[in-house]
Amino acid sequence: MAGNVSPVSPHDVASVDDVIAALADQRYLADEGLATAVFLALRLRRPILLEGEAGVGKTEAAKALAAWSGGEFIRLQCYEGIDVAQAVYEWDYSRQLLHLRAAEAAGATEGVAVSDLEDELYGERFLVRRPLLRALSASGDDASTPPVLLIDEVDRADDEFEAFLLEILSEYAVTIPEVGEFRAEVPPLVVITSNRTRDVHDALKRRCLYHWLAHPSVEREVEILRVRAPHVSLALARDVALVAAELREMGLYKPPGVAETLDWAEALVLIGTDDLDPDAIEFTVGTLLKYREDQERARARGFGDILSAVLGA
Repeated sequence: MAGNVSPVSPHDVASVDDVIAALADQRYLADEGLATAVFLALRLRRPILLEGEAGVGKTEAAKALAAWSGGEFIRLQCYEGIDVAQAVYEWDYSRQLLHLRAAEAAGATEGVAVSDLEDELYGERFLVRRPLLRALSASGDDASTPPVLLIDEVDRADDEFEAFLLEILSEYAVTIPEVGEFRAEVPPLVVITSNRTRDVHDALKRRCLYHWLAHPSVEREVEILRVRAPHVSLALARDVALVAAELREMGLYKPPGVAETLDWAEALVLIGTDDLDPDAIEFTVGTLLKYREDQERARARGFGDILSAVLGA
């Protein structure tokens, strides 16, 4: 990790250029649009919703923000059927049972009211804090440095969970009946991502600042490759970026993202490729295209033809 970690607060960030420079220190190259969205999110203390195809750098943006801020990075991975037990809290039933058996063995339960036993079993010591509760109740040496909460792929969750999430983000608080209310002293910095497999509800979008992350231009992707994989030569990085850009125009089921081009560039270096050729693409295509149908479509066009199209240009 490059750069110096310093606390982030709305007062620390004076301009969009500060955001660009600070994220670059964490080896994340943000364009002005994304940097502006992050700047406003920091100053206004609003969640930021990043949408875009898989692999364009949404999750990495949250990681870079956490590395820059020095706050704890907390990730909630959404999926179909996720509920409060996975997202907020649950009780450690095995510890509760062991505690009860130990109390019975020691004779500590004799004459104790059932309600008192229940109160003891449902105390904070038996509470398992899932990501949302951890983000709301986080504390550290510097109370002014909030955690960074990544709510990843919110489009995979169902409507009910999205509504519940909106309620929590509106107050930055949650109530656990047996314990009471947990309210964030300093609201976490919230980054929500979506691959847009379905539309996120307007109510959640209104709560957030919104930014669409597109695939980078060839020039920007070359810069990213050189920053994240400096051992890749400039010439090879440019060839990789050109081919990736061409493939994204072919209407593939899953066009390669930046994550895939980074993996591909690393693979090409490992097999000793200095100049990209059709054979090198054939041998390493599995690091770039992750669906058989996409690979077959690229083969049908011809890797040589793809290279000629981009290198000739």
